[in-house]
Amino acid sequence: MHDTYAPYGSPAAVRRPRPPRGAPPRGDGRHVLLVVADPAVAELLSTTMRLAGYQVGIVPTGTEAVMCLLERRYDLLIVDATLPDLPGVGRNRRIVVMDRPPVLFMTPCEVLPALMPRFDLGDVDYVVTPVRIGEVLDRARVLLRGREPGRSDTMPCYGDLVLDDSTCQARRGVRALDLTPAEYRLLRHLLVNSERVLTKEQISRYVWGDFRAGNAIEKLVSRLRRKVDQEEPALIQTRRGFGYWLGKAEAEGEGEGGGEGEDGAVAVVDAVGARL
Repeated sequence: MHDTYAPYGSPAAVRRPRPPRGAPPRGDGRHVLLVVADPAVAELLSTTMRLAGYQVGIVPTGTEAVMCLLERRYDLLIVDATLPDLPGVGRNRRIVVMDRPPVLFMTPCEVLPALMPRFDLGDVDYVVTPVRIGEVLDRARVLLRGREPGRSDTMPCYGDLVLDDSTCQARRGVRALDLTPAEYRLLRHLLVNSERVLTKEQISRYVWGDFRAGNAIEKLVSRLRRKVDQEEPALIQTRRGFGYWLGKAEAEGEGEGGGEGEDGAVAVVDAVGARL
């Protein structure tokens, strides 16, 4: 059985591979994030990996990959090393993630020398473009060897406020919160960035995907506050002239410092930026 080649923009990139007859899935439901801008290559890789038993997400930029890592645990990243925004990801973004996924780069030969000094042996590898699907699957399997599949056993929480991402439900103590999708996204964004001030623009782009002027954010925060802060202490705070943050009021001074030194936190510069 021959490998399928997928040079960017070539007709081969849109051929859909067929799984071998009788072959069991090899991915075991592991979560893979493809960071690929070329739609044809993204379709080929995602189709192949889903047929091989992986759960696949796709984003076209390094910036969007950073946001995905903030939201959930991935077992593997497969990254187009030529994406133009990758160098800026490591320099300009620091967010907290709970895990360092291994990274498989797809890179032209001429880019490889620049990548080699950044490799952390054992959890970073590469394939040279045009990629061969069989090689991608083999390298992915090696990188994932001995790594437990991603699970969502740990629910995001702050004090008695707990979120369940599997059902998109939240509770404060024993009280269930009846949240709309936008309210849940806002609450989760505030919670994973607890004790940090988020601007209205940051919140708007996260909740709706674009910036909404006027009082859209104020109305959304007000509705969420009425549902969350029926008990003491109040958790959703306003920093006038700056934005909003989640935490106890006495933690405000700590929250403005950017989150340095948080226990168990891993900067995404290690997970993506420094490796891309």
